[in-house]
Amino acid sequence: MSQLPPLHRRRLLKAGLVGTGVLAAGALTGGTAAALVRSGRPVLTHGVQSGDVSRNSAIVWTRADRPSRMLVEISTDPSFRRARTVRGPLLTPETGGTGKVRLRGLPAGTEVHYRVTAEDLDGRVAGAPVTGRFRTAPEGRDDVRLVWSGDVAGQGWGINPDIGGMTAFAAMAERRPDLFLHCGDTVYADGPLTETVVLPDGRTWRNLVTPEKSKVAETLDEYRGQFAYSLLDDNVRAFNAAVPSYVQWDDHEVTNNWYPGEILDLPQYTEKRVDVLAARAFRAFHEWHPIDAKAAVDGRVYRSFRYGEHVEVFVLDMRSYKDRNDADPAGRGTVLGARQASWLVRGLARSTATWKIVQADLPIGVVVPDGDHIEGVANGLPGAPGGRENELAWVLSELARRRVRNVVWLTADVHYTAAHHYAPERATFTDFEPFWEFVSGPLHAGAFGPNDLDPTFGPKAVFVHTPPQPGASPMEGYQHFGELNVDGASGELTVDLRDGTGAALWSTTLRPE
Repeated sequence: MSQLPPLHRRRLLKAGLVGTGVLAAGALTGGTAAALVRSGRPVLTHGVQSGDVSRNSAIVWTRADRPSRMLVEISTDPSFRRARTVRGPLLTPETGGTGKVRLRGLPAGTEVHYRVTAEDLDGRVAGAPVTGRFRTAPEGRDDVRLVWSGDVAGQGWGINPDIGGMTAFAAMAERRPDLFLHCGDTVYADGPLTETVVLPDGRTWRNLVTPEKSKVAETLDEYRGQFAYSLLDDNVRAFNAAVPSYVQWDDHEVTNNWYPGEILDLPQYTEKRVDVLAARAFRAFHEWHPIDAKAAVDGRVYRSFRYGEHVEVFVLDMRSYKDRNDADPAGRGTVLGARQASWLVRGLARSTATWKIVQADLPIGVVVPDGDHIEGVANGLPGAPGGRENELAWVLSELARRRVRNVVWLTADVHYTAAHHYAPERATFTDFEPFWEFVSGPLHAGAFGPNDLDPTFGPKAVFVHTPPQPGASPMEGYQHFGELNVDGASGELTVDLRDGTGAALWSTTLRPE
């Protein structure tokens, strides 16, 4: 199986990244497995990541530049005294050099330090280690801090060394969160980069460009290159090493506004079948993120995690099961699919966590168009639920019937930040209890908004922060992430919507019912 082409040294030199260790990391070269075998020690090329943490386990991920064995040392002591070693998988061309292992038997509510090395296949030498840390989920009423956002390297805005790269990741790291909820558009596989972009005010934006980022992704290796790209950024690698994640996907991991069964009519694609592209993207998505497919209900994306007495996170997949964007917006649409919708209601109803956090890749009441059609949940029509709104209406009414309280929805997708309150007294569909939806993005992409709100579920925009002109670059200050803090003693939930520097733009505190 072919591998990631080498990085263009000239472009890296122009971007000023030679001194960051990117070149020394050694991207895979050549088109055969034999090309991976060369002298020297194995090198971990894209850092380490942790994710899908539970009370006593977590996934740890890495990637090597040649076939090797992944080894992970773990300890509660940062000096790694009394560490134990876990043998991970072989890192081979079959997975593009990536690999991950679930670490088990960990103490709950504890900061765990890990050190990853790649050992050559004969076991004689190992490469330099890369370290990381994560906190396992607590058992009791601990304080919890999580951050969320999405939308990375979109609209032509890639890694710009002139501004320090993807600096919002550094701002999130400074908040010392326990968890990061990545709400999708983890990459823009449909968004090629150019080396320079002239901004409206005459300034020049410079991008680090790799071969895979110079065209739309179609092959498996091109999709792998999309996920590899962000990991060239120092801020991203440092954040990944310090904060575990729960990751979901949206549309740009495959192509813009995709849905199952779609046939593209775009000249830049030689492969027109979206189902073929989605299968390749899905494989690369799982290869390059610390996701445990065994934790997903159907082995894909949607899954849930308990994080102490106060928090349970429900990760959705609003992409794999949705109907056509050109379907009748007043008909019976799908966005979750019957099985996932039932799973969500059952899980929320059974949860004993104080706060049930729904990690969604699409907002509920924000109108997200696809040209003349509908991309999101809201159909933009007043009156009774129509299209995909029918599934959400069923979910919300079932939660009301089962008296499920303290459900909070988090999302990104629309490239601005907002606080939306939904209430039946403002709605045309009234069979639900009031709830909050918080939107925060992009992390590093063009900024837009605000979009229209659909009246069906009675949303009210309590706070909105958007750029004066759509498509604003990360230089303009409209990058965003959100933060949740749960007080262990009282169970109160404080929400902060922050800009890309970490400054709080708006805040509210919710008390559990």
